[in-house]
Amino acid sequence: MFETEIAIIGAGPAGLSAACVAREAGAQVTVLDDQLLPGGQLFKQIHKFFGSKDHMSGTRGFKIGQQLLTKARDLSVAIRLDTKVVGIFNDFTLGVVSNGQMDQLKASKIIIAAGAEENRLMFPGWTLPGVMTAGAAQTLTNIHRVLPGKKVLMVGSGNVGLIVTYQLLQAGADCEAIVEALPKIGGYWVHAGKVLRAGVPILTSHTISEVRGADRVEEAVVVQINRDGKPEPGTERVFNVDTVCLAVGLSPSSQLTHMAGCTHEWNPAKGGRIAIHDEHFETTVPGIFVAGDVAGVEEASTAMEQGRIAGLAAAKSLGYLDAPRFKTLHVEAEKRLYALRKPEDRKDRDAAPKQKWYLEWEKSGVLSTAHLQALPGVPSLDRMKKGPVALIECGQEIPCNPCEANCHLGAVSLNGGRLTDLPCLDETKCTGCGLCIPKCPGQAIFVVDLSAGNGTATVSFAYEFLPLPKKGDEVTATDREGNPVVSAKVKKVVKRDQDDQTTVLTIEIPAEYANTVRGIKRKKVTAFQGESTTFYDPNPDVIVCRCEEVTKGNLVKVIEDGAHTMWQLKRLTRCGMGLCQGRSCEKNMARILAENLSLPLEKVSTGSSRPPVQPIPIKHFCGDINDKLE
Repeated sequence: MFETEIAIIGAGPAGLSAACVAREAGAQVTVLDDQLLPGGQLFKQIHKFFGSKDHMSGTRGFKIGQQLLTKARDLSVAIRLDTKVVGIFNDFTLGVVSNGQMDQLKASKIIIAAGAEENRLMFPGWTLPGVMTAGAAQTLTNIHRVLPGKKVLMVGSGNVGLIVTYQLLQAGADCEAIVEALPKIGGYWVHAGKVLRAGVPILTSHTISEVRGADRVEEAVVVQINRDGKPEPGTERVFNVDTVCLAVGLSPSSQLTHMAGCTHEWNPAKGGRIAIHDEHFETTVPGIFVAGDVAGVEEASTAMEQGRIAGLAAAKSLGYLDAPRFKTLHVEAEKRLYALRKPEDRKDRDAAPKQKWYLEWEKSGVLSTAHLQALPGVPSLDRMKKGPVALIECGQEIPCNPCEANCHLGAVSLNGGRLTDLPCLDETKCTGCGLCIPKCPGQAIFVVDLSAGNGTATVSFAYEFLPLPKKGDEVTATDREGNPVVSAKVKKVVKRDQDDQTTVLTIEIPAEYANTVRGIKRKKVTAFQGESTTFYDPNPDVIVCRCEEVTKGNLVKVIEDGAHTMWQLKRLTRCGMGLCQGRSCEKNMARILAENLSLPLEKVSTGSSRPPVQPIPIKHFCGDINDKLE
């Protein structure tokens, strides 16, 4: 048994942020994480973050992780790694396993920042080697430097699917397509724009129906679906791929909040069931706080602000912050968190009425050339003819302002002053210096110059693929969807910020293509809202639980025989009782139950959480059997 004032479960962005503010206040803090390295998901996120300067916008995720970790260590935060929290008990005692033994940690306050788990999708062949979650592919690529495959099919066009697709392209893989069951792209359009310009098609209203292969993935079959989520006969397409990545959403890791007795609510927009919490992120169990994805799946920037609020509240409850100081710090953190919220989630959402083109985009999910030319960040043709000028094709209300913050001439401002407002360009102030290009996390800024007067134009843009072209190279210029347009000549290859490592290319093209060309062909190296409960393949032999080899047909049979709760399905089939303890199959099991009982998914009863919530050897409970024999 050992003790601490504040125990934080999870050393990701939320956990480390909570630890830093609580320790700064004076509290004794112990952070527990089951990984070998702290930082959570940050150290595999090589893309730049959105937000403001306060949110470290324009900084790559792994560098934010380094900054948080350095700060925590400088503050002497106790971080215990390779440590599994397997249970929370009534007296705020945690059961933890580390260094090959079971320990108990007694805490005065607990902050659960356990993150989220990736959802799985079932279809024939999903158990073949080569089918993995997008997060697994990102870990292999960015942490272990192992390319999971050379030809990839991505399932899901949310931000995770779009970002990981782009990063796999950077690592040298080819992505044959991204398939999306909804009729429109699920993630940020600027992320979609990056992969589209790289030549990756995004097939909306499509899903994967089957993976084929002898002992590994060799083919993936994709089918178009109608508005009812049913496959359209005759629309099957076969992709020759060796890897299928699943980016079909995240669910909060709520095993510990359930075990602690916290009250939960169903919130599909936040990933499913989440622990109810107040403005301080304290749950219905006094003294237990949540932060990050376990409080509702959002972005890492949001997780950090939630962690700060939870850490401050926990420290105050222990007497380390007086009321005035707590209020000041809490208001500051709330403002940063509030700035990241989507307009529809905010009280002032009607302050700036949306223009017609934006409403059309929200409905269709596609930004046409006409829409892009109507953006407040796009200069006039006359201005382009006078000399280089920035062109900002950012048409979505994303919480982000590095373009404004880094323009030393004041040519860029947010239309309304809120972090989620669209960037506006004052074309009379802009000189086309291009300093804003590498600062944009969404790579949505270009510089166009039509002033040559000889029938040519130049276009400058961010480029993050290897090998880099050289000045004077002949390349193929592409449009916004990666289609070849015209031959181009590389005029400049510049790294404006050596620490950032983003390259800015300038190419020369015929003037008539200035509004069409937005990239170059890279050299190859060796959408419905809500959650569907429909399964696209009726095959009863498809595996649901890999650990216990339980099929969909097994589950349907026991449901037809009268089972109507999750615990009944577990007891009758052992589904979810294997090594992963339901992490891979529980949500799909709930979907099958909902489908066959004609229930909304949120009405399906949840299973119970019992210790240990992670698989551990029995010797940690009873000691080494050899010691007993001696």
